[in-house]
Amino acid sequence: MTQSYVIIGDGISGSSAAETLREKDPDAEITVITDEGEPLYNRILIKEFAKGKLPEAPISIHDEGWYEDRDITLSLNTHVTRIDPDAHVVHTHEGADLEYDKLLIATGGTPTQLPVENSDADGIHHFWTFQDARNIEADASEAETGVAVGAGLLGIDLAAICGAQDVAGKYLMRGNRWWRYALSLDGAEIIHDGLREKGVEPVFDSGVDHFETDDSGRVTAAVDPNGDRYEADFVGIAIGLNFNTEYLRGSGIEQDEGIVVDEYMQTNVDDIYAAGDLTRFYDTILGEYAQNGSWGSAKEQGKIAGVNMAADEESEAFRWVSSYSITHFDFPFLSFGHPTLGDQHIERKYSDTEWRRIAIKDGKVVGGVLIGDLAPQTRLKKLMREETSVEGQTEVLLEEEIDLDQLVVSQ
Repeated sequence: MTQSYVIIGDGISGSSAAETLREKDPDAEITVITDEGEPLYNRILIKEFAKGKLPEAPISIHDEGWYEDRDITLSLNTHVTRIDPDAHVVHTHEGADLEYDKLLIATGGTPTQLPVENSDADGIHHFWTFQDARNIEADASEAETGVAVGAGLLGIDLAAICGAQDVAGKYLMRGNRWWRYALSLDGAEIIHDGLREKGVEPVFDSGVDHFETDDSGRVTAAVDPNGDRYEADFVGIAIGLNFNTEYLRGSGIEQDEGIVVDEYMQTNVDDIYAAGDLTRFYDTILGEYAQNGSWGSAKEQGKIAGVNMAADEESEAFRWVSSYSITHFDFPFLSFGHPTLGDQHIERKYSDTEWRRIAIKDGKVVGGVLIGDLAPQTRLKKLMREETSVEGQTEVLLEEEIDLDQLVVSQ
């Protein structure tokens, strides 16, 4: 009997699952639902578009013909209002009922709003979709002064956009350094200097108390909790994501700061899977539940979900060491695994633009950050993937060139 698969979300995880399902089940009915108005695009490249560095063409990954060629039904601009696990039905805002044998939830998140006065003013942007990037590029290219808010991996994209668009930018951070959960001050100072070279000034122990606007409702300045005022006709905010799960109320699907899934991407409800940013998945390397928002991780989760949805029983586990890179500066930057976890962190600075920090938990590598020289990532990821003990041998990991044979001999 022909199987029916419904996928909610057309990001990289949903699209990867759809492609995998078609490969595994050539005769199946596959429907992909998205509330966006365009098919899959590259979320990594939209930051380069917003910086004015790329045209639209290379950013789109799939056109509607890609789905037609694979006999996949794509429903754009479609909002899911509710799912009924008992009836195996998805309800949409148009009143359509879509029956499924297996369902994948891959709806990602929506940027968290800054809960301060005038945060919805014209000229204030959040950065997540391709349309967000278009709006940001249009405003930033005309702006003279700007403010970026959010000292994380998305916030720094907005700061870099200011620099690339010749906007005199201030980057407001609540703590004393950028990404303070993963970097020490030594590593963060390399990033701070890189921002200054791009014309963006980091402002520490700051944030936003409220925004000022003109008579037309357009932002003119940000005022921080210290009372300092920063002129801005462009503002970018990235302080986190709220996962798009409102339609799951009453479904019985377990959530814990995301949708809880096992290593097979299966939720606690039969025939319902989840993949991508919104999952809290069982990490077989860590041996505990974790979250990860990288593009590669989401793509692999979608593929694993597709394999297991098409199988008679779950057969392939998600086992992945993620990485996230930043290309805004004259030096490269890469984080891998879970750099904010660990009961021990070791680090070394090799030059003004080269630094390494490694997170270790229970004697094993669980993540890290590399600035300047990314070559060690292959060996460090291998240690993490193979769960190799480095207990008492961590100095080997800080050598400029890591020699894994030396580590094995020591053991």
